[in-house]
Amino acid sequence: MSAYSEARYLTSANNARQFVDDEGREVAFAGRSNAGKSSAINAITGRRSLARTSKTPGRTQLVNFFALREDLRLVDLPGYGFAKVPEAMRRHWRGLMEAYFSSRMALSGLIVVMDCRRPMTDGDRQMLDWAVAARCPAHVLLTKADKLSRGKASAVLHATRKDLNGVATVQLFSALKHQGVEQARSVLSELLGLAAGKKRGPGDR
Repeated sequence: MSAYSEARYLTSANNARQFVDDEGREVAFAGRSNAGKSSAINAITGRRSLARTSKTPGRTQLVNFFALREDLRLVDLPGYGFAKVPEAMRRHWRGLMEAYFSSRMALSGLIVVMDCRRPMTDGDRQMLDWAVAARCPAHVLLTKADKLSRGKASAVLHATRKDLNGVATVQLFSALKHQGVEQARSVLSELLGLAAGKKRGPGDR
């Protein structure tokens, strides 16, 4: 049985004290508020309503933890960008993200979800910078690829790969058309150590 079929909501955190115990492995998902992050999580795990989806950008305002098996977790980070929230909330989000990336030894990977029509925003770059600082491997999903022609999508993929300059791997993705789901699932499994059956050891990052 796939670990993803067993995925379940664990808890939500509004501050670092509420994070789950820092053990095992976890992969975080980050993305602009309207980039399709929740849809991507649901498509990759094969769980239609694991992460909340909404037509209103910015619904993910907490750090949401989802449990898999054997001390493995997925983490849905607060969206950024278009969310219409007070400046105080934006500052809170930033502090929450800084606390997460600087403290989580269990963090073994970051998946950054970007709308393929508007990739590499300032928020996306900030997430990748935090991943680099945390020595955390990152992978980019260029979502909503079905909105572009094949040629245009390919051009965006190559341009984004060049822009990333080795900081992260990247692929095209469409939750609606199920494009790139298996590739993304394979990357996620590798980051979680499922592909090789690895378990996290002391000092691993």
